[in-house]
Amino acid sequence: MKNVFKKKIIITALACVIFLTGTAFKNDFFEIAKQIEIFTTLFKEINMNYVDETNPGDLMDTAIKSMLADLDPYTNFYNEQDVEASRINNTGDYTGIGAKVKTLKDKLIIVEPYKNYPADKAGLKAGDEIIKVGNIQIETYKDHAGDLLKGAPDSSVEVTFKRQGKIQTATIKRAEIEISAVPHFSMVNNKTGYIVLSRFNDKAAAETNYALRDLKAQGAERIILDLRGNPGGLLNEAIKIVNLFVPKGQLIVTTKSKVKKYNKTYYTQNDPIDTEIPLVVLIDSGSASASEIVSGSLQDLDRAVIVGSRSFGKGLVQRPKKLTYGTQIKITISRYYTPSGRCIQALDYWHRNEKGEAVRVTQENYNEFKTKNGRRVFDGGGVFPDVIFNASKNSAITNAIVNNDLVFNYATNYYYKHNISDVNTLKLTDTDFKDFKNYLKTNNFSFETETEKALYKAFEASQKEELNDNIEKDFNTLISNLNISKSSVIDENKNYLLELLTEEIVKRYTYREGLYEYYKIHDSKIKKATEILGSITAYMDYLR
Repeated sequence: MKNVFKKKIIITALACVIFLTGTAFKNDFFEIAKQIEIFTTLFKEINMNYVDETNPGDLMDTAIKSMLADLDPYTNFYNEQDVEASRINNTGDYTGIGAKVKTLKDKLIIVEPYKNYPADKAGLKAGDEIIKVGNIQIETYKDHAGDLLKGAPDSSVEVTFKRQGKIQTATIKRAEIEISAVPHFSMVNNKTGYIVLSRFNDKAAAETNYALRDLKAQGAERIILDLRGNPGGLLNEAIKIVNLFVPKGQLIVTTKSKVKKYNKTYYTQNDPIDTEIPLVVLIDSGSASASEIVSGSLQDLDRAVIVGSRSFGKGLVQRPKKLTYGTQIKITISRYYTPSGRCIQALDYWHRNEKGEAVRVTQENYNEFKTKNGRRVFDGGGVFPDVIFNASKNSAITNAIVNNDLVFNYATNYYYKHNISDVNTLKLTDTDFKDFKNYLKTNNFSFETETEKALYKAFEASQKEELNDNIEKDFNTLISNLNISKSSVIDENKNYLLELLTEEIVKRYTYREGLYEYYKIHDSKIKKATEILGSITAYMDYLR
C-alpha cells in the first residue's frame, strides 16, 4: 500500500509541476486537472485517516523528490533556504563569517576559512568543529544549524569549537562576504599569464575581463585559463567570457527545446579584448555546464588549445521558476549546442538501464563534427581535450575515502604535526602514503562493495536453503581475496590520493591563494600548457 501511495503521489505531483510551469501542454489541461483533483483528494484522505500521525510536509517533500528523481539530477525543487543558497551561488554575496562550512548532525565543520575574512581573523582554521553558537548547542538544534552563523553586518557571534580534542571559544564579527569568481590570477613567467575561473556567477565575466587586462599590462603575451573543477553557472557569463577572445557577432551557443520560446541562438555582443593572444584552457572531469560552453566553443572556433582530461558532459540548460511561499523549481528546459553543432551531454536520463540508472553515451554512438579549421570533434561525452591527460579513476573505494572526510581529516592532523616553512617545497613520499593507509585502518575505514553485498546475500540464501556447509569455505576465500583486492585498489590510486592530500595540506598553510601558487610550480597540466604556449609553431599545430 505504501508503494502504491508513493506512485500516486509521484504521478500526480508531476502533473502539478507541469501545470504550473509550462505552456507546452495546453492540450493536456483536462488530464492535468483530473490528476490534480485525484492527488488533492488522496492527500487529504491519507492525512485525515491514516492510522498514525502523518507529517504533510514530509509526505509532500518525498513526493516531489521522488518525482523529480525520475527526470534528471538538475531538475530540482528549492525550498526557501535553497533559494537563498542559489542566490548566493549566483551573486557571490552574503553576510556571514567568511568560511566554507559543512553541517553535520551534532556539529559544524570549518572546511575552509577565506583569507582575511571574519572567521580567519578570529583564528578559526579548517577542521575546527563548532559545537555551540552563542548558547545554542548544535547537537540539539532542530533547524539548519549553518543559519546560526549568519546575521547582520558588524554583528558578533560567539562560537565554541573543538580543535585537536581541546575546547576553545572565539568571537566572530560578521561581515559582507564577496566570493570571487576569479580567486587567482598571476604571471607564470614573464610572458605567460594564468587565470583561475572557479564559478560562473554574475561577476565571472567582469572579473575575468579585469584579470586579462591586468596580466596584459604586466607583459602577458599568452594566457592559461584554468576551468578545472568549475561546475558551471550562468550561461550569459560564459558567452561574455568567450567574447573576450573572439569577435563580436560570433555564434557561441544554440539551445533547442520542445518549447519554442526556449529555442535560442546566442552571439557575442561586445568588442573583444584580444582575438590573437595564444590561449590554453585547462579542463577536467569537474568542468561542467558553462565551463564546457567556454572550452567547447573556443575549441570549435580553433581559438584555444584544450589541455587536461575529458570534461563532465552536461549539455542541459536549466531555468528557475517561482512557486508559492518563496519556493522555486529549477527545470531542465533545453539542450545546448556548441558552434560546430555538437551537444556534449554524456548521460542519457531518458533511456535508463534495468537498474534505473542513466546510460552513458558510448563511443560508438558519438557523432563527428568539424571545427572552424576542419579538425574533428565529437559529441556525447563531454569536451575531449586536444592534449589529453588520463583522468584519475575515481573508484568507488577512493570516492568513499573522500566522502568520509578521511583525506580532509588526515590533512588537518598533518598540519598540526608538521611545521613547514616553505610549503612550495612540499612533496609527499611513499612513507606519507603508508602513514595515510595506517590512518585509514585506525579510523576503521570500511567500504562494502557491490560485489561483497551480492556475495553476502548469496551466502545468506545458502544458509536458508541449508547449503552453506558446502560453500562456506569458498565464500570465506572469496571475501578474503576481495579484501586484498580492495587494498590493491587503494595502492593503484596512490598518485590520485597523494594529489588530493597535497592540495588539502597546502591549503592548511597558505589558504586557497597559496594552492594556486603551488600549482604554478608543480602542476603537470600547467607545465604542459606553458610548454605549448612557449612555441607558437607547436601552438598553431594543435589548431590546424
